[in-house]
Amino acid sequence: MNWEQLLSAKRLGLEERPHISAVEDRSQFQRDYDRIIFSAAFRRMQNKTQVFPLPGRIFVHNRLTHSLEVASVGRSLGNRLAELLFREKFLEDPVWLSEIGSVVSAACLAHDMGNPPFGHSGESAISNFFRSGPGQTLQENLSPEEWSDFTQFDGNANALRLLTHSFSGKRNGGFALTYTTLASIIKYPFESIAADRQKFGFFQSEKETCLKIARELGIPAVSENPLVFRRHPLVYLVEAADDICYQIMDVEDAFKLGILNYDETRELYLGFYGDADRSVLQSIERTLQLVTDPNEQVSYLRAGVIGKLIGGCSEQFGQNHEAILHGEFSGSLLKNLPGQLQSAMKKIQEVSLARIYNHRSVVEIEIAGYKIIGTLLEEFVGAIRDPKSPYSRKILSLLPPQYRPASDSDYHRVQSAVDFITGMTDVYALDLYRKIKGISLPEIG
Repeated sequence: MNWEQLLSAKRLGLEERPHISAVEDRSQFQRDYDRIIFSAAFRRMQNKTQVFPLPGRIFVHNRLTHSLEVASVGRSLGNRLAELLFREKFLEDPVWLSEIGSVVSAACLAHDMGNPPFGHSGESAISNFFRSGPGQTLQENLSPEEWSDFTQFDGNANALRLLTHSFSGKRNGGFALTYTTLASIIKYPFESIAADRQKFGFFQSEKETCLKIARELGIPAVSENPLVFRRHPLVYLVEAADDICYQIMDVEDAFKLGILNYDETRELYLGFYGDADRSVLQSIERTLQLVTDPNEQVSYLRAGVIGKLIGGCSEQFGQNHEAILHGEFSGSLLKNLPGQLQSAMKKIQEVSLARIYNHRSVVEIEIAGYKIIGTLLEEFVGAIRDPKSPYSRKILSLLPPQYRPASDSDYHRVQSAVDFITGMTDVYALDLYRKIKGISLPEIG
């Protein structure tokens, strides 16, 4: 792979249009960022669970605030990479160098847009519905590849579908984003049947789109059947930004909710500094003496850790640049961090698993998500499979026109129901669940 080809402003669905003009108020990649942030799908993330239940008195992260923070970290990582490419003469075009931060930032904004309501439990609930629930009866009507899309449902693949699929009444190419921005969100560049676990990068419905993007950008295929690509190099930065934010910010949220106390939180954050950071630690102590509010102290410590991890991941990218370009780099940038940074991250992961992700409030929202999403799938998929019954017609009348299936195949018909449900907010899904189950009635006026 080479940077000259990997960076392209060509837009999906608008390939025939000129994609670079002499004078622009925004670059094409900044336009990608704006298209995402002004979209209804992006706004809906403000009402989707990140880890903890949506806030009451204490405001913790939701999918939208998480994505904005990931975009901020991603921009910093992209700018660091641009400095490296310029310094080492890997890329000399000043226009492209100035845009790498914008590409990564836009991809970071979009990375979670395909996640269903109720966090990762929503993904599991969809998979479970088809693998061991009422959806099992569909298997005989689908190809192994199509069936795998549902039984291993993944929000990453769904994000690509949301951004690229021409939903009914919408324009070709979906959001019509640039090829490079789209390639930068494909964290798992293979189809579901090639996944040894749940994670994968694209559904069968978007397979041709991925082929088109890969050919345009010069991303080689590792395997044709099943289809497996190399990663676009910028994916490593998007992945690092996401990993940094959710792992470091979840600790701060846990502190605000009283799951971790101040001393525990402080110890976790200061664990990223070693003997070589003695002068930095002295500066930190001086600041903590001036800033006495515990919440502000934790925010200050968290900011320093994020900065340190941005530096560490940037160094890892630089040291492994050639391996990344040749598709030979193994693992993530974060997992390849050295010494002190690696041990501190492992400590946070251990505490998060034991104390945060298994906290009662988190488990309760996951259980609720299973029940709500499972019920909605049962209703809508059942209606799609038996559309002539009076009850089914009423259920299908709730399906917005944009989710009309692309064809009469069972695969696309079921996908239309999944598209509708995954696009819901937590609150809307709960409300519709209650109404369908007769627990509450709609209000008029």
